[in-house]
Amino acid sequence: MKAGFLSAGEVAVEGAIKSGKANMVILANDASSNTIKKFENSTKFYNIKLIRYSEKEELGRGIGKAERSVLAVCNHGFANKLITIIENNAQ
Repeated sequence: MKAGFLSAGEVAVEGAIKSGKANMVILANDASSNTIKKFENSTKFYNIKLIRYSEKEELGRGIGKAERSVLAVCNHGFANKLITIIENNAQ
């Protein structure tokens, strides 16, 4: 967060996606169905990697904030490293 590599919350992430700043979006598994649909559609339209991960509480805690349904990673190198880590942990 401090480095400016993340956008957190629906409004901020939507802005990052539309402005082309988002390289990856992380969506909480317990997000509302409307939020899930909105970000699945927008990441598909803008060809951005979408990862479903954990719960709102854990996403917020991970960035030192309150619950967050969605995060956008706005740095290409950081996004690629997170994708690699997540994919390796899934195996």
